[in-house]
Amino acid sequence: MKKKFLKYFIMCTAVIFFMSSVSARVLASDYDIPVWSSQNNKIADNEILPTNAEVSLNETLNSTQAVTNNPLNLTCGGAILIEQNSGDVLYNYNMHEKLRPASVTKVMTILLIMEAIDSGRISITDKVSCSENASNMGGSQIWLDTTEELTVDEMLKAICTVSANDCTVAIAEYLEGSEEAFVAKMNEKAKELGMNDTTFKNCHGIDEDGHLTSPYDIAIMSRELLTKHPSITNYTTIYMDSLRDGKSELVNTNKLVRNYEGCTGLKTGSTSVALFNLSASATRNGLSLIAVIMKGETSSVRFNEARKLLDYGFTNYQYKSLGTANDVVGNVEISKGLESSVEAVLKNDVGIVMKKSNNNDIKQNVELFNNISAPLTKGQKIGEVTFTLNDEQIASVDLVASKDIAKYGFGSMTLKVYKSWFSLLRS
Repeated sequence: MKKKFLKYFIMCTAVIFFMSSVSARVLASDYDIPVWSSQNNKIADNEILPTNAEVSLNETLNSTQAVTNNPLNLTCGGAILIEQNSGDVLYNYNMHEKLRPASVTKVMTILLIMEAIDSGRISITDKVSCSENASNMGGSQIWLDTTEELTVDEMLKAICTVSANDCTVAIAEYLEGSEEAFVAKMNEKAKELGMNDTTFKNCHGIDEDGHLTSPYDIAIMSRELLTKHPSITNYTTIYMDSLRDGKSELVNTNKLVRNYEGCTGLKTGSTSVALFNLSASATRNGLSLIAVIMKGETSSVRFNEARKLLDYGFTNYQYKSLGTANDVVGNVEISKGLESSVEAVLKNDVGIVMKKSNNNDIKQNVELFNNISAPLTKGQKIGEVTFTLNDEQIASVDLVASKDIAKYGFGSMTLKVYKSWFSLLRS
């Protein structure tokens, strides 16, 4: 009897164990099966670009993981390639992954410095002193001493070429009074630019908890710097230079400046935690690209994968100019003005990024406003030009008045009649 009971007990235990194992695997599969949501990025030529899908692991945990087809087989933590003028995304891989930027942080620092210079708030000849805090930064530096001063120009050169942390903090303190106040400005600017993946904790990029950004956000601030302050390339394209009457040699940490055709910058960064990061920019044949690599395993990986992205862009895409600012498109009649018409000109440059394989004709449609009365101000909108490809609108630009047109009064009307009669009599 005891033997039968023991045998029965063993059989029941085995069945319960087997059923528990199956249930556990079924339960686990509920969390492991990904739910795909395709989010295609399109540019002006109507061709679908590499996509970035979201994998929902568990909605109750609010957890998502960015993935991609990644045809270039990038091995870094995240990457993106954009066209600089339009901001079109040409390739992305985990572009919203929040990662540590290391010294690529300094793209934002440099942006704020250039805004201060170009607005006239500071000059590149201004002398900047070094605080005790700045001199003790460590990491990449030029060993500033608290007794010396360098110009803004010299500090920018050191920041852009050798990523000098001491110069970065010194100029941040010069601009805002303290590094903390400067970092607050960095975060304000990030919010203004729509950098929703970013939180800055310092101005230099030394690892700090919560100091995070993404490839997408780095591309945003890199584009803002290059498009709004193009003179920065006077610094970011330096390969070798020196400071302190030649005593301090500078060699750019961005090796692409020397060996990649058309390279215009922009900034490297690395720490033992962040690994190797890079925002690389280049221009060829009117096409300007920005490639961002984050969390590359080695320095070689970040440069090689940035090359892959840039080569991909230059091989497959072209920038097609559709018009230049102030190009005359037509004439608009003006009533009640001292002049009867005004030239309609393009308000700004207009162009698109398109696949080289797309040879379809782009059509232009000009719309000029009717019933326009004086007075008219130079730059006032008086029409619009739209461009279509395969019957889909790909770009548009305002048409504006090329000059002021004053409204005629009694005196001006009399003068106009007099001139008309005088011309008639002479004929």
